[in-house]
Parts: sequence; C-alpha cells; structure tokens
Amino acid sequence: MNGWLCLDKPLEMTSTQAVSALKRLFNAAKVGHGGTLDPLATGILPIAFGNATKTVSWAMDADKDYNFTIEWGIATASYDAEGVEIARSDVRPTKDAILAALPAFIGEIEQVPPKFSAIKVDGKRAYDLARDGEDFELEGRAVTVHDAGLVEIVSENAATFRVRSGKGFYVRAMARDLAHALGTEGHITMLRRARVGVFNEENAVTLAELEALAEDKPALFELLAPIETALETIPLVDISPDDAAQIFNGQPIMLLPHIVEHWKDNRSTNPDDDRLAVAMNGDQAIAMGEVRAGRFQPVKVFAG
Repeated sequence: MNGWLCLDKPLEMTSTQAVSALKRLFNAAKVGHGGTLDPLATGILPIAFGNATKTVSWAMDADKDYNFTIEWGIATASYDAEGVEIARSDVRPTKDAILAALPAFIGEIEQVPPKFSAIKVDGKRAYDLARDGEDFELEGRAVTVHDAGLVEIVSENAATFRVRSGKGFYVRAMARDLAHALGTEGHITMLRRARVGVFNEENAVTLAELEALAEDKPALFELLAPIETALETIPLVDISPDDAAQIFNGQPIMLLPHIVEHWKDNRSTNPDDDRLAVAMNGDQAIAMGEVRAGRFQPVKVFAG
C-alpha cells in the first residue's frame, strides 16, 4: 500500500499518535508524516504510506499556511498554552500598532526556534532538554515568510493572524517575537495549519471519518493520493515498461529527446532539485532520479 493521505489532525493528539492510529486503521507496515504538528494545533498533517515515505522530506519542505491566535500579556516557556508562565506585561497592543509591526515579519527573516522544539542539540531533542531544565541556547536561522496578516482583533487581550511560510518556520517563535516588537508578551492559544504544499483543507479527511470506514478497507484505500503528490515541483517523465524493469534493477535509462525537452521546460527552480524527475510508467510512479546528458539515473525507487 503506497500513497498519501491528507489528515485533518484533531486537537490534543501528537503527530506520532496520529501516525499510529492510521497505521492501525489501514493495517499498514510503513507510515510516516510530512511535518510535525503540536498537540495543541489542529489541521493538515500529510500522512505517507509505504513508498510514499521516501518523499516525506518534500512535504516537510513545502510552503505552509497557518491561522493562529496570540494572547497578549503572558509569555510561557513553550510560547503556547501548554507551557508554564514565565513573564507578564500590562501592555496591550492596538490594531494600528499590530499592522505597523507586521511588515517586519515578511520576507527572509532570522528566527530563533523555541526551546520546546524537535531540533537536536548535541544529539538530543531540544524539547527533552527543556523539560529536564537544561540551560542551552538555540541559534537563529533564516526562514521565509511569504505573507502575514491580521485576521481580527478578538479582544483587547488577543488577536488572530494568518501566515504563509517556507520550511523551518515556527509560529510560536513568531508569536514571541511579534509580542516583543509590540512591547509586550504573548503566547499562542489557537493554531491551525490550513495547508502543506498541495495538501489542504479541501482534500483533508478527519480521524472520525476514517474510523467510520474502519471495516471498509477498499473505501479507505480510495482516499490515498499517489506517491508523486508531494512532489509537485518535480517534473514527471514518461517511461516504458521495459525502462521500468531496468530501473527496478537499479540501472539508468536513456530518455527520448522530446521527453528531455519537456523535462527542461518544467524542471524545478530550486537549485537543490533542478536535476530531479519522477519516472512514470502510465499512472504508476516508478522512481525519483536525476536527469543528466539525456539519461535518467534512479535515486529512490518506489516499486518493483
């Protein structure tokens, strides 16, 4: 069983718990997810089955849309409602102040990740060190915010925002930094991820809906999207059954000139991916590989 499922993760469930639940429902041997969501966050969690797990990194690197609410005046250790209070402020920012501050958070910015994050420090997860009370610092890193805006002023004490970001961005860190830019403290009380690349709310399914189909395995399997779904920026190249057999043996194949030209016209603009292509035999993804001098060299073989 290979493919992707767009799960609308419920509140108070970890991403690992979501994977375990779907592994049980689908009776699947190999399952992974395309980007962690905190337990207090809801929304889009792409789930990979079988050979689709080989494409997880592309889902994790895809642009994402978030909606979130910041409560002003209180900072917590984790920058969300799960953490213990660490600071207070009586300042409550006005709408005009918020709108004036937001442009500084759009574009390529430097962001220090929260200590309660999965980043590794000397081989250990930062959140484990933070929970153990260890004293450590995380380095700032460049992240990209494509767009950010104020959705509504919920009350004097809270406001809701939307943001579209690139990989490595932490909403909780933005809440911290925006609050500080406004001369106050703040933490996340609501966080929803509305999109991960091509995975969005329109093609999402809830855990409750999946559990209702628990005894109807064909109906469950029909919900899976193809392996190549997460590879939206990687061009597809058509190959023959004989070429597919050659790839399954780990051998490169020659591509027809018009296939190479089509690939050139659609190649990724990302310099890390600009040699990549997905070899397709009909509607089956065979492998991901590199195109060089008219040859396709398999890198990740999906089936065989």
